[in-house]
Amino acid sequence: MVRKIVGIAVGLILLAASFYVAKSLVENNKRPVFEVPKTVKTVYTQSVLNTDVPIVVEAKGNLVASRKIELYAEVQGVLQETSKAFKAGQAYRKGEILMDIDSREYYTSLLAQRSTLYDLITGMMPDLRFDYEESFEQWQTYLNNFDLNENVKPLPEPVNDQERYFVNGRQVVTTYYTIKNMEERYSKYKITAPFDGILTESLVNPGTLVRSGQKMGEFVSLNDFELEVNVNQEFLDILRVGEPVLLTNLSGSKEWNGIVKRVNGRIDQASQTVTVYIGVKGSELIEGMYMEAKIAGRSENNAIEIPRSLLINDSEVFAVEGDKLVVKEVNPVYFTDETAVIKGLPDGTQLVNRPVAGGYSGMLVKIAPSRETGTIEQ
Repeated sequence: MVRKIVGIAVGLILLAASFYVAKSLVENNKRPVFEVPKTVKTVYTQSVLNTDVPIVVEAKGNLVASRKIELYAEVQGVLQETSKAFKAGQAYRKGEILMDIDSREYYTSLLAQRSTLYDLITGMMPDLRFDYEESFEQWQTYLNNFDLNENVKPLPEPVNDQERYFVNGRQVVTTYYTIKNMEERYSKYKITAPFDGILTESLVNPGTLVRSGQKMGEFVSLNDFELEVNVNQEFLDILRVGEPVLLTNLSGSKEWNGIVKRVNGRIDQASQTVTVYIGVKGSELIEGMYMEAKIAGRSENNAIEIPRSLLINDSEVFAVEGDKLVVKEVNPVYFTDETAVIKGLPDGTQLVNRPVAGGYSGMLVKIAPSRETGTIEQ
């Protein structure tokens, strides 16, 4: 009996000891709690100062020669050598011969017709002396000045209807107009430059038989060009003929001054843009050259211009109030590839002028004491 009581007592003691040890282990197993320091991000700001911001409409396009002609043959013959080779890249002054087609055979026929006219007039002179004495002198003067190697001069005006009927009956007038038609055609054997320009395409060589209607090349002006650009229709009210335009090349290293020459009267339905033609002159310009045009437009008052990267969802920006980042609603009125003109920010607003990675409204920030902190204005 004593042993049984002793065993129960020992068991209770062991159980109590185990409970105590377990409780001590649980209480001593608590991990230390470390206080996480608050992160304060540094931002750069500028103080807003609203003012008038000029709107510059930017557009891009390729230069096209304002004067361009395709050369076609209207007569047939063998192309002759000229003082300048008929090759692409060859420059010509106004009036210089571009192409000379062999015309000897045709010229012989023209001389024969002139000779026929001379003979017809000579043959009617005796009758004129006796029947139309008052007209004889002017016809005699016409014969004396007649030159087979020169274009025929206009026939003398008849004094009366009787003389007109007499001259017409001798086939003089018919022969005269036949010759004038041949002289006009003869002039087409030599093609001269209508303006200072350069040959951009050559499809024939000297010695080639040229046929009527055959294309021979393309000739463009040297210094007179047009830039065709598409501008949003909302700026149609500021696009006026004669408006100055600043043009730059692709790298922006060179500039030219142009003017708006024409504005298309129709808006493209798909893109809602209108085509504007800008005239520009310059010795370093080449057809097909890619250029950017900057057309001075209206001014937006009480606005600022900021980098486009600062916009959030195209209508919000970050600003700093106290020590927190806040989101401000703005009204964008114009965009370029890199900037945006916005309204709606009061003067003095501390606008964040650099993108904030992971920024959100209420975020703790501090303003960097940088030299870049200043005023946004135009």
